[in-house]
Amino acid sequence: MPTSDCPGRIPTFVAPSHSNHQRCPGYIPGRVAPVRSPPPAKAPPPPPLKPHGLRLEQRTTPSLSVESQRRGPSLNVWQRKNTLIFCGLSLGAFVFTLILALSLASGDKLDENCPDHHLSLSKWNPGHQPNKDILIRRGDLYRLESSATFRSLTIQSGGRVVFADNADGSRNITLRTHYILIEDGGALHIGSPKCRYRSRATIALLGRSDSKAVPEIPVMGHKFIGVMGGGTLELHGTERVSWSLLTRSIPSSGLSTGGYAFQKNFSRGINFRVFDQDTSALIYAERFDTHNSRNDSRKLTQLLRSLPAGRIVALAVGDSAVKGLLEETKKAFKEVLGSQFADDLKYRQAWALVSVVGGGNESCSEDVKEHENLNTGGRALATRNFTTVEGVDFSVSAYSEWKNGYPIMGFLVDSADQVVLNLQDEVQPTWKPGDNIVVASTDYSMHQAEEFTLLPCPQCTRRQVRIQGKPRYNHVGEIIDGVDMRAEVALLSRNILIYGEMENSCYGDNLCQFFNRDTFGGHIKILRNFSSVHLSHVELKNMGQQAVMGSYPLHFHMCGDVDQRGGYKDPTYVDGLSIHHSFSRCLTIHSTNGLLVKDTVGYDTLGHCFFLEDGIEQRNTLYHNLGLLTQPGTLLPTDRNDTLCTSIRDRVYKGYTPSPSTECKAVSTFWIANPNNNLISNAAAGSQDAGIWFVFHSSSTGDSHGLVPETKAELTPLGIFYNNRVHSNFKAGLFIDKGVKTTNASIADPREYLCLDNNARFRPHQNADPSQPRVAAVIDTLISFKNNDLGAWIRGGDIIIQNSGFADNGVGLSFASDGSYPKDEGSSQEVTQSLFVGESRNRGTNGGQNKYWGIGGIDGESRTLPRNKTFPIRGFQIYDGPVRLTQSTFRAFIPTPERYTSAVGFNLKNTWQLTPRNNLSQLSFHPTVALRAFFGRPGQWFEENDHDGDKNSIFHDVDGSVTGYKDAYVGRADNYLIQHPDCVKISRWNGVICSGRYSQVYIQTSGASSLSLSINRDEYPDAPLVLRGINSQGASSQQYQPILMIGKSYTLHWNGPAPREVVLSLINFDKEDWILVGLCYPPDTTFQIMSDINDRQKLTFVDMTDYGPVSSLAQLKAKPADRKYFFDQPAGLLWLYLQARHGRDGHSYCSTKGCERVKITATTSSKQTCNCTSKAYPKYSKAPSAVVPLPAPSTTPCKGCGAKEIVFSSEPWMPYLHTQVKSLSGEEEKKGDNATFVTVNEVIIPFTQSGFFLVSVDGCSGKITKKASFMKVDNKMKQYLKTGIPKRSIVLMATRGQPEGLVDLAPHLVSFGFAKAADLHSKESLAMWGFLGASSPPPWISLQTGQDGSVLGLLERYLPLGLETYGCVPPATQKRKDLELLKKATGQQ
Repeated sequence: MPTSDCPGRIPTFVAPSHSNHQRCPGYIPGRVAPVRSPPPAKAPPPPPLKPHGLRLEQRTTPSLSVESQRRGPSLNVWQRKNTLIFCGLSLGAFVFTLILALSLASGDKLDENCPDHHLSLSKWNPGHQPNKDILIRRGDLYRLESSATFRSLTIQSGGRVVFADNADGSRNITLRTHYILIEDGGALHIGSPKCRYRSRATIALLGRSDSKAVPEIPVMGHKFIGVMGGGTLELHGTERVSWSLLTRSIPSSGLSTGGYAFQKNFSRGINFRVFDQDTSALIYAERFDTHNSRNDSRKLTQLLRSLPAGRIVALAVGDSAVKGLLEETKKAFKEVLGSQFADDLKYRQAWALVSVVGGGNESCSEDVKEHENLNTGGRALATRNFTTVEGVDFSVSAYSEWKNGYPIMGFLVDSADQVVLNLQDEVQPTWKPGDNIVVASTDYSMHQAEEFTLLPCPQCTRRQVRIQGKPRYNHVGEIIDGVDMRAEVALLSRNILIYGEMENSCYGDNLCQFFNRDTFGGHIKILRNFSSVHLSHVELKNMGQQAVMGSYPLHFHMCGDVDQRGGYKDPTYVDGLSIHHSFSRCLTIHSTNGLLVKDTVGYDTLGHCFFLEDGIEQRNTLYHNLGLLTQPGTLLPTDRNDTLCTSIRDRVYKGYTPSPSTECKAVSTFWIANPNNNLISNAAAGSQDAGIWFVFHSSSTGDSHGLVPETKAELTPLGIFYNNRVHSNFKAGLFIDKGVKTTNASIADPREYLCLDNNARFRPHQNADPSQPRVAAVIDTLISFKNNDLGAWIRGGDIIIQNSGFADNGVGLSFASDGSYPKDEGSSQEVTQSLFVGESRNRGTNGGQNKYWGIGGIDGESRTLPRNKTFPIRGFQIYDGPVRLTQSTFRAFIPTPERYTSAVGFNLKNTWQLTPRNNLSQLSFHPTVALRAFFGRPGQWFEENDHDGDKNSIFHDVDGSVTGYKDAYVGRADNYLIQHPDCVKISRWNGVICSGRYSQVYIQTSGASSLSLSINRDEYPDAPLVLRGINSQGASSQQYQPILMIGKSYTLHWNGPAPREVVLSLINFDKEDWILVGLCYPPDTTFQIMSDINDRQKLTFVDMTDYGPVSSLAQLKAKPADRKYFFDQPAGLLWLYLQARHGRDGHSYCSTKGCERVKITATTSSKQTCNCTSKAYPKYSKAPSAVVPLPAPSTTPCKGCGAKEIVFSSEPWMPYLHTQVKSLSGEEEKKGDNATFVTVNEVIIPFTQSGFFLVSVDGCSGKITKKASFMKVDNKMKQYLKTGIPKRSIVLMATRGQPEGLVDLAPHLVSFGFAKAADLHSKESLAMWGFLGASSPPPWISLQTGQDGSVLGLLERYLPLGLETYGCVPPATQKRKDLELLKKATGQQ
C-alpha cells in the first residue's frame, strides 16, 4: 500500500490519482511564506479515549557494525528470534486487517479512494464529553463511528479523524464542539472526491460570544474550524445539482388565475361559486337566500340546470338555507351535482359541497355538521382536487360552520402542496423530499426570494420537484422579450452540514442595536501553507460573526497561491457549497490567488457575499456560483446602508458624519477588488446595492497593508468575464467604478478607512503599464434585468460590452469615461450585438418590498416599477463619452402620461461634459419603441434641465438608423450652437437633427469665481448657450466644455468681470479643424497669449509660441493658421483662431503629440461685467448656413441593423425558436383588426381565411415542416391532427373569425401535451403551443382562449430546440464556451 513520502510517517490512505499525497509538516507550497523547519518530533501522549485496535509502532533496523560481525553465532540466534517475532507481528497484523475489513458496514467493499476504509484506522466512539479538550496527535488514526461532543478538538502532528460512512448512507453522525483546530500534519476527512460521503454528517459549532469557558485561540478566535499550516481539510458530500433555472413560470399562489379565497359571516342562504375546470378561474359568484326567498330557490334551480357539463361548482351555507328551499332545487342538486345531503338539509345545519356538473356521485365531495347551541362543533368541509389543461394541480374547497354564535362560510381555490417546479437540469434523484430550496426573485425586490421544502412527487420527471405550500410571488421561468429572466432555484440542503448553534435572540456586544437576532455564528478559516483543502457539496448554515472582523463562513486568509503556482499538485477548490442564513459574508478570498470557486450558493447574508478583500487577490476563478438576498452589514463602510453608515462612527475622525451615498451603500453579492479575476456563468440575484461590483484599491489594504504599495489595479487588464447574470439589485446589476480610501481617518480626511472613494478610473493597459497599449476589457454575455437603478454602470476604457441583454432596468446601461480632459486621455467604450428592453411582459408582483406599482408596458397593464411612477426609463444612457453603440436592438419603450420612457436618453441633471463622438449605428427599433431618443424637459427628475451637460447633449447617428438621416447629429432643440437652417426638429424628442462637424473646446478660467459663460454663434446671436461651469459655485477656477460646430465663429461673454486667465484646449479636433472665437474684455485690457502642447504622459509643455497682434479681423482671417490675435477695443472682443495642427490617434481627445492649447492672460483695471453682446451684434452677425448639408431621409430598410441574436440567454449554447401567434376573433374583425399570422424566427406566415391555421416546426432543427389551414373541424382536420404532423414537432395553432367546430377540437389537442381535453364551449378564439412526440410534455406548452370580447392579442414564446426529451440526438461534441474558458482560467489548457 502506498505511503506518504514524509519521513517518520505512518501509512496514509491512498489519495485519488489527481490529488497530492499528504504533505509533511513544514512543507512550503510556493512563495507565500518564509521556509520553516519541521517541528521537532514529540512523543505522543496517550489519546483522551483510546480506541480498541492496533497501534502501529515505528521501528528502525539496527546497523551491523564490525563489532557486531564478530559476535558470529550469537547474532544468528538473535536474528532468528527477531524473525519469529516479526512473523508473529505480521500474522497478528494480517488477522487484525481481516477483522477490520469484515467489520466494515454490510455491503461495503474496500475502496482505496474512501478515507474511512483505510486499514490503519481505529474505531472511535468517544461519546459525549462536553467539558473535555480532545487532542489527536501522531499515531492517532480514528474513524469516528457515532455522535460525539467535546469542548474542543485539536488534530495535529500526523493525527487523523475520518467520519465513518456506509453504502446505504444510513449513518447519522453529529460532532458538537466549540472548535476544531487542524494543525501541522493533522487531517480531518469526510468523504473524498472519488468516494463521496453518503450518510449524514453534522458538525455543530458551539459557544456564545460572551462565554469565558473556552479561551480564544490566536488568529482563529471562537467557534470555528481552523486549518493551520500543514493541516488538511477534505469534506466531500454527495454530489448534487447545486442550482438550476425554472423552465416554466410559477405565478403567485401557484395558479395563473391567482387562486381564490373568500370568507364571510352571516351570509344567509346558499353561497354559490362556479369555477373554470381548465384554468381554476372564478366564473360566477352569487348568494341565494333560500331560507327567506322561494324565488331565489327557483333562480338557483335554473342556474343549476343551465350549467355546462364539466364546470366546477362549490357551495356553502351561511346561517341557514332550508326554509325557502324548494324540492325542485334539491332535486337539481342531486341530479346535476350528485349531492346526497340536499334532501335532508336541516335548519342552521352547516353544509359544504364541491362537485363537477354532470359528474354524478363520484365527483361530489360534501359534508354537513349539525347545529347545536349556536355551534356546529367544527367545519363542514368539502374539497376536491383538479388539474388545469396545462397540467397544474389545484384544489377547490368550501366550508360552513357555526362558531360561538357566528355563522361562517367560505371558499378556497388553492394550489398549496401541489405546485410543481419545472427545472432546466435533472435534479432527481439527488434533490430529495425534506430538502430545502430557495427560488430567486425575478422582480425589482430581492425580498421576493422564497424558501420551500420539497415534498414527495412520484409523478415528477427528473426535471421536476414538488414544493410544500405555495409561492407568494410570481417567479419567471421563460425567456421574455428575448431576455432570459428565468428564476434561479437553489438547493440549500447537503448531507454534510456545518452550522453554528445560536441563541434565540441578540445578546451582549453583538450589535443588538441593529440586529434582533444572534449574529455570532461559526466560521471556517484557512491559513497559508495548509497541506490540502478541498470542500465540495457541504452546507454551511448560521456561519459568520457580524461583530468580529475576519470571522466568515469560509475564509481563505492570506494563503498566497493555492494552485500549481503555489506548489499544489491538486489546486485548491470550493465546489457545490450551500452557504445560507449567514451573518457575515459567504466566502472570503483574502490575499489568496488561484482559488477555484464553483457551483456554490450564497443566500441570505449580511455584507458582501463573495468577497475579495484586500485588492491584491488575483487569478481566482468564480464559475457558476449563485448569490442572492445580500443584505447590509456593519463590518466595512461599503457593507452599510444609510442607517448603519451614519450610526457607526467609531472609526471616523472625531465628530464627522459619513455621507451614505458617497462613502457607503455598496453591499454587493460579488465584491471584486482586483480586475485580474475570472467570473464565468455566475448569477447575482438580489443585493441591497449591486450584483457584481469591481472596485479598485490603489494599494493593498487590511491585513495586506504595505505588502503591495501600488497595486495598479486600475491599469490591470480584466480577467475573463463571460455569461454572468445580474438582477433584482437595488442600485445596479454590474458596477465598475470607484476605489476605497486607503488611509486612516484624520483631520485632513475624516472619512473612515476603506470607505468608498471616487478616486479610481479603470483604464486597463498591457502589463498594467500606461505607456503600453490599452487592453480592452470585454464584458461578454451579460444578462441584466429588474435592477432598480442601473442594469450596468461602467466607468473607464477601453471597455467592450457584447452579446448582452438588458431589460426592465431603471436605466439599462450607462458608460462614464475615465474623466474629463485633462485627466482622461480619451478611450473607447463600445456596445455591440446587444438587446435593450424597456418594460417587458414580466409585470412582477405587487409586494415583497417593491415600492412602486403603476401602469406601463406595451399592454398598458399594472406592473412593478423602478424608482417611482414618474422615473424616466432609458435603455442606453449617454453620460459623457465617447461611446459607440452599434448592431443592437431596442424594444418595448412606451412613454406613459406619468413618465418618459426612451430607448436612448441622457444622464439626468448632468453637469459634466459630453462629446459629439458618441456614435450610434446599425440600430434596430422594434415597433414597440415609441420614443427612440429623448433630451429631457423641465420637470420632476430633470428639474430645470439646464445643467451644462443637459444643454450640450448630443449623439452622432452615423448611418441614419436612429433618425433616418445618414451622418446626422442629434442635439437638444434649443442649442443653436450646433444648428443650421436645414436642421429638422423633433418635438417629442425635444431634439433637433443636424449635419456638420462638431468638436469641443475645454475652457478653464482662473482669477474670477462663480462666473457663467454665455456663448453666441454669430449666425444665431439671439440664442446664446449659457453655461454655469462644472465646478461648484464660488470656486476660484471654473471649467466649461461647449460643443461647437467646426468652421463657425463665436463670441464668449461673462456675467461678471472677465477672468484673469483663460486656457482654451482643443478637444476632438482633427487636423486643420478650426473655429473663430471672440472673448469679451474691457477696452483697456492688455494680453499675453501663447499656445503650447500639453504632453500628459511626460507632464511637459512643448511647442510654446507667443501670439502676436494684427490690426483688423480681415487681416486675421487672411492667415488663420498664423498665431495672431485681433482685439476690437470698441466692441471689447479679442478675436483669435483655434486650429488643430496635428491629427488625433484613435479615440484620444488630443493629437499624438499632446493637447493643443491657447492660454490668454489678461491685465485690466476694470471691474465691469464683461458681456459684449450688445456691441458685438449686429456688427458680427452672419446669415445662418450649413457647412455640411443635411442629406435626404433614407427610404430603404436598414441592412444588417440590430443584434444578430434573437435570444439572450444564460445558456448561449442553447438554440431557441422565436414564435408568435396572432389569433383574431369575429368581434375583433368587426372592429377593423385584420392581422392574423404565425411567426417563426422572424418569418411571418399570414393567413386570411376564417378557421384554423397550423404550423409544424421540427423540434430539433427549428425548420418549418408543415403548414395547414382548415375552415372547420371536420374529418379532414381530425385526420391531419392524428397522422399529418411529424413526430417531435412543435405545433403552433391560431384561429380567425368564429371557428366552426371548436368544441369538437378539444379531445384532439390532448396528444400535443395537454393534461386533458379543454372545455371550448363559448370560446371565440384560440392560440396553442403544443408538442407531438415527447416522452413527457415540455413545460412551455400553452393553450390560450378568448371569449366574451376578451382579446388574445399578439402572443410570443421562446422555445428551446434540440432537447433530448424531444427525441433529438445530442451532438457528439457540444462546444460550450463557458467550459472552454473555465479550462483556460484554471490552467487546464
